[in-house]
Amino acid sequence: MAERLVNMFFTGQSMEKFAGIISANYPAFARDRFLSLVYTDNWDKKELKEKMRHTTLCLRQVLPDSFPEAVEVLIAAAPLVKGFEAMVLPDYVELYGLDHWEKSMQALEVFTQYSSSEFAIRPFIIQDPAGAMTYMNKFAESANPKVRRFSSEGCRPRLPWAMAIPAFKKDPSLILPLLEKLKDDVSESVRRSVANNLNDISKDHPDIVLDLCESWAGDSARTGEIIKRACRGLLKAGDKRALVLFGFSNPGLLQVESIGADRSVVTIGDEIFYSFDLIVHDQTCKVRLEYSVFFVKSGGKTSKKIFQIIEKEFEPGRYRIKRKHSFADQSTRKHYPGVHRFEFIANGEVKGEFLIGVNER
Repeated sequence: MAERLVNMFFTGQSMEKFAGIISANYPAFARDRFLSLVYTDNWDKKELKEKMRHTTLCLRQVLPDSFPEAVEVLIAAAPLVKGFEAMVLPDYVELYGLDHWEKSMQALEVFTQYSSSEFAIRPFIIQDPAGAMTYMNKFAESANPKVRRFSSEGCRPRLPWAMAIPAFKKDPSLILPLLEKLKDDVSESVRRSVANNLNDISKDHPDIVLDLCESWAGDSARTGEIIKRACRGLLKAGDKRALVLFGFSNPGLLQVESIGADRSVVTIGDEIFYSFDLIVHDQTCKVRLEYSVFFVKSGGKTSKKIFQIIEKEFEPGRYRIKRKHSFADQSTRKHYPGVHRFEFIANGEVKGEFLIGVNER
């Protein structure tokens, strides 16, 4: 996938187009010099983000020395720059705008409407958390949903593929008023960002997130969606308070028996069919069934991953559950030989396990 993206963006054609757009908005732009700076001997060997950063560095050499003047050129060009090349514009602000906050914030608000400024804002937050969040709270009130989403996504403490924000991992209190503003947003993408932000916070401060979610419970259907997604990590971890919040019954009312699989040894690439009996005692129960796999890694250690089986209400009785699990390699997970342990979890409590031996192809 990454290789395919590298071949899709920052191509000869797209870079010619990018240079043409800049030239149209800045007649003094040294187009040929810019392209000669871009195409170094190792250009084709660079990864996608490396090409983005290299393009930003080259752009700095051919735009006006004044940051505000250079950014005006980029703001004018922003609506016309498409694809991953558009990320160069906020990246320019990230690299060169820390001494020009007002102009940088104006630019990031514009750029995020055409690409994304969520990575570029983070050095500003790290430099001055309170100052940056003043701007982010203003962005949360924007009429544009992309700007509102940016206000939440940009301050996530643990945004994937971005630098973490240590101050917010330690104390997320500056984020919470912003999330309050967005908890009933009409845009699904904004609500998902709020939930993801809370899920980030829950990894360091579960009680803060649960306090907030408990106070939001029942506010609206849209807020309810946020709460469920925000607590997904806590639910997977079997957090008792999170389970109670969503009405999952006492795990003592649940039992798992007759666990087994159609075979005990597989080859990488195979799949197994497993089954077990769920027994529900005494009363109707809201049940969350999951299983965890302790995957063997290349060094022999294991890494746990939890998979959801089903979430529903069950009347008292015995239920046969049958599912399959694949040992095929994926882009995000490579399998290694060794003994893999499966655990079966009902409402956060491990109820049983079995072992599967995995061999090389």
